[in-house]
Amino acid sequence: MDAEKSQTESLTILIADDNVTDRMILRAIVRRLGHRVIEADDGQKALSLYEAQRPDLILMDVFMPNMDGQQATWLIKQKAGDEVVPIIFLTSLTDADQLADCLDAGGDDFLSKPYNRVILQAKIHAFARMRNLHKQVQQQREHLVREQETAKAVFDSIAHHGALNLPNIRYLISPMSIFNGDVMLVARQPSGGITVFLGDFTGHGLPAAIGAMPLSEIFYGMIQKGFGLRDVATEINRKLKSILPVGVFCCANLVELSFRNRTIEVWTGGLPDNVIYNRRTGEIKYLQSRHMALGVLSAQRFRYEPYFIEMDADDVLYLWSDGIPETTNDREEMFGDARLLAMFDRQAEPDAIFSRIVAEVQEFSGHLSQNDDHTLLQISMVEEQDLPAIDDPGVSGDAAKGARQWKMDFQLTGDSLAQFDPLPMLTHMVMAVPGLKSRSSQVYTILAELYSNALDHGVLKLDSGLKQSAAGFAEYYRLKNERLQQLDAHQHVIVHLQHENCASGGVLRIEIADSGTGFDFSSKTYDLHVQGYCGRGLPLIRSLCSQFGYLGNGNRVYAEYQWT
Repeated sequence: MDAEKSQTESLTILIADDNVTDRMILRAIVRRLGHRVIEADDGQKALSLYEAQRPDLILMDVFMPNMDGQQATWLIKQKAGDEVVPIIFLTSLTDADQLADCLDAGGDDFLSKPYNRVILQAKIHAFARMRNLHKQVQQQREHLVREQETAKAVFDSIAHHGALNLPNIRYLISPMSIFNGDVMLVARQPSGGITVFLGDFTGHGLPAAIGAMPLSEIFYGMIQKGFGLRDVATEINRKLKSILPVGVFCCANLVELSFRNRTIEVWTGGLPDNVIYNRRTGEIKYLQSRHMALGVLSAQRFRYEPYFIEMDADDVLYLWSDGIPETTNDREEMFGDARLLAMFDRQAEPDAIFSRIVAEVQEFSGHLSQNDDHTLLQISMVEEQDLPAIDDPGVSGDAAKGARQWKMDFQLTGDSLAQFDPLPMLTHMVMAVPGLKSRSSQVYTILAELYSNALDHGVLKLDSGLKQSAAGFAEYYRLKNERLQQLDAHQHVIVHLQHENCASGGVLRIEIADSGTGFDFSSKTYDLHVQGYCGRGLPLIRSLCSQFGYLGNGNRVYAEYQWT
């Protein structure tokens, strides 16, 4: 007896049989094997005892009053859920169809009458091993889920979604599993605009999400410092190419929105066609993929070749990953691009398009489990002043002891003008002044406009009058790239910055000189409000600065920005 008991742990076994003699025989055998016995003489009592005591194993007679064994088994299995409750039918049945009905009801095995102690013992041991294995798997699964939840908390703190709480943004993020293979990142630029990264990594879950962590750090770090989309895309591609295994990559759309100039810069690589929809006219502009996904090409072969789109005040940008059009129903049909793009017909209610897409995709799928990550983003054009100010963490303690009194000179010549953007470095230096970060939009605008005027118009002699249309933008940047490759060592831009404290804030003095021929700024025909040599942004610069003007032959500009 001791040897038999040692082969398995003591179990609680429910015997459900209306025959008193059969119950007595089974009770004796089971107790001799070292297990605890509870008894029921009909199916209803068996169900009640299961709910009350949760036995480890059930010996169930097929034919019983009040509720037969098959019905009781079906109900017990429903209540058990993921818990393993082996049920062995006690039967003298020999008909194959009747035996199959027992299995269909949830039975796991049969024990034929008359009962054989050795066979019953073997079956109990076998199902005890199965229960123990299931418990181990469940414990491992629970441990894995806890680990994944902890990892996801860390992951979310790094690969966060940034500025998705802006009033002109609506979004859907619905991952297929705990980790999301889609990436949706939105960041405010120091200039006041918005940069968007919507990506879709190969695969699903944790393996697909791993690449999002370094990607997010690069994206938010570089945007905060004032880097443009070209540098961000180039660095992300380089990083993903170096860390991802062969066959894993990130399809992506990168968009930089300037609300002040009403333009967007777009780079597309591998995602489905996205759209810009005009709420007033119903016109649709398509954002079509033009490049390979990020992480495929080496740094030497990667090309950043964006396109520019002029935006209307009523334009709305819609971006989505392929999980939306590839949603399937119970007939294995895909929702498809045609159904999705039909949402943007001219009869569509503009403010309801986002909700309509979400609702119709869910209805099409019949609310089945997702077969991919679902990501959808809507961004409306607004006036820049309608957006909240860029967050300023404030200054206190040691942080308040940052650089307040300083000056610096910086010069770029020849090839460096073509290969290096100094704005992130200059912006970072200025933002080190305690309390100045909340004014980063204004400061960046001043630096960016003055530097780009010195380079584009002073050194490269480009005419900003070209920027009157999307085609003009494209020609402007084509000429810029062409002339940047022709620079020599004598061509340069010099930047002088100086910051001083004042009683309630500070004064930032900026002077930028270029090697160009300049222009006659003393002429009566000179007007900052016209386009041409001065560019369309200088009237804004003058409105932000306490002092502004040109020196020398017009190739030196100075500005003074006071803040409190």
